[in-house]
Amino acid sequence: MSNDPIKVIDEKCVGCTLCEKSCPFGAITMKERLAEIDLTTCTLCGACVEACKFEAIEMRQKEAPAKDLSDYKDVWVFAEQSDGHIESVTYELLGEGRKLADELGMDLCAVLIGSEIKDKAAELTSRGADKVYLIDQPELVYFQDEPYAAVLIDLIKTHKPNIVLCGATTIGRSLVSRVAVSVDAGLTADCTGLAIDPETKNLLQTRPAFGGNIMATIVSPNNRPQMATVRHKVMKEADVDSSRQGEVLIKEIAAEILKSRTTRREFVPETENTVNIAEANIIVSGGRGLQSPENFEVLREFAEVIGAGIGASRAAVDADWIPYSHQVGQTGKTVCPRIYIACGISGQIQHLAGMSSADIIVAINRDPEAPIFNIATYGIVGNALEIVPMLTKEFRKVLGK
Repeated sequence: MSNDPIKVIDEKCVGCTLCEKSCPFGAITMKERLAEIDLTTCTLCGACVEACKFEAIEMRQKEAPAKDLSDYKDVWVFAEQSDGHIESVTYELLGEGRKLADELGMDLCAVLIGSEIKDKAAELTSRGADKVYLIDQPELVYFQDEPYAAVLIDLIKTHKPNIVLCGATTIGRSLVSRVAVSVDAGLTADCTGLAIDPETKNLLQTRPAFGGNIMATIVSPNNRPQMATVRHKVMKEADVDSSRQGEVLIKEIAAEILKSRTTRREFVPETENTVNIAEANIIVSGGRGLQSPENFEVLREFAEVIGAGIGASRAAVDADWIPYSHQVGQTGKTVCPRIYIACGISGQIQHLAGMSSADIIVAINRDPEAPIFNIATYGIVGNALEIVPMLTKEFRKVLGK
């Protein structure tokens, strides 16, 4: 019997060519009125199986050995840090992770990786972590995909966590995808909600799908750990309890695990005087309606007066008017400020997915039919390049600047 994952049953094939026409990769050809599949091109998408009316194509899934899921315990949070500063998304994950761990009757654990960061473990226990797995070695002074992933993979294989949570940040997305592949785990990206199924005890991972038009809930019932990245600013930070104590487990890592094929030669930080949008209480965002990169100076002046961060739509970023780090939306950052001021942004669903949870939304747009007005708390119909300087002038008077 053939071990090929997909094969044609010659006795059933009538040479109708339906499968050949259905294959999006051109992997099927007809030879002597029989279908033949090129396994080097076939991606096992299954389109040909559905197209064949004669059940002449058979696709077999590789059966993986069943895992003993009872071996997997505890809820882990990857504690993202930069230059010894723990990022606030970690505290959000600890707050949500505490709820999940309590419902499962398990410990909440944080994984802290870096160099000269031993004193940061207390910050994690004060935010709810029962245990902190601490890996403090000079080779880990700054984030690199390979060694950080290798360390986390080693810890997961050794201690077998039930759930692993990570921020949907640049670092988190880069790190956790490598880890999930290596430990054969399911991974749900950009979650906005987490819960435990009361019957199965599986993790229910909710995220926007189809451009934010629906919310999908995903489960990984057959694999552990259950892994998810969670969007920044969608969950409440864990409260600080300075009296709370936890166990700090210092882990030694073999030298070969810390090796990397790449070396950081230089780090050039972005030079911006305005507030980081991930932490900002007020954000002023610009879109295609600003017409040119020079016109973002109008927003920067306004933002400086009111103490705001500068955001942007994908259209402005794709046009190279402003760096990607300012992009708000489904493919950028999710923000949750008290006030969000959208200037010259039409309000496509992908942008709304990243800012619609703001307490107050102010929209400035020349088009009265722009979708942004459908969710705006206050709307101003007009040219942002004329209105924003007027706002800057008035706020200067009011704030004494």
